[in-house]
Amino acid sequence: MSESPVRVEVDGQILIVTLDRPKANAVDAPTSRAIYEAFVQLRDDPDLRVGILTGAGDRFFCAGWDLKAAAAGEAADADWGGGGFAGITEFWDLGKPVIAAVNGMAFGGGFELALAADIVIAADHAVFALTEARLGLAADAGGLFIVPAIVPKPIAVELLITGRRLSADEAARLGLVNHVVPAGELMAKAREIALRIIESAPLSVAAILEVLEATHGMNPQDGFARIRAGLPHYSKVASSEDAQEGARAFVEGRPPVWQGR
Repeated sequence: MSESPVRVEVDGQILIVTLDRPKANAVDAPTSRAIYEAFVQLRDDPDLRVGILTGAGDRFFCAGWDLKAAAAGEAADADWGGGGFAGITEFWDLGKPVIAAVNGMAFGGGFELALAADIVIAADHAVFALTEARLGLAADAGGLFIVPAIVPKPIAVELLITGRRLSADEAARLGLVNHVVPAGELMAKAREIALRIIESAPLSVAAILEVLEATHGMNPQDGFARIRAGLPHYSKVASSEDAQEGARAFVEGRPPVWQGR
């Protein structure tokens, strides 16, 4: 086992975070805090634009809560750190997009960890399941809220109370996964999407994520009222230097040079 349960790599403006806890990349409290600290780096470094989260190996993305730790006394309400269980399931002020590159099984909290990302890419052999009810638990690290918001309620109920497994293709058909690719192409696809995000203005990306979070579940009238009441990133977009640069670059037929202000 590596010294740290989490490996962090900077690739240009991309932060790659790899969960590395053989055999199943399960999450205990120290691992959760380590994931959070990795994404604090993403949040706080202005040169970093996108995070990619994946698991070591090709069998497990993440098996969820480490039940060996639970059996040894770690409580369900343990100190998971500032981002909640698995570091990002409650990291509300991250402000930068995260791509989950799901390289294998994503069970229980591991599925919820993937759902906490903004974009999910899955290897074609990946399998997803919300297994908590079969372990005497509930999917309260995001599954109970996110899955019913994406899929029809009867399907959400079935997934949550039976723990039924989803193939990567079925998860994509249900809207829980953005893209399914051969395993050998997983990280290349994640980087491709990350680089496309980097082509967009940083403040625009932050504002879009902020508005989506602040208006989730609202009707359009309430959504307009919410953004007009003031949101920190959104309120800066129209008058930003990047908005002027975007218009100039378009007229001049060149790629924009973003300043993030």
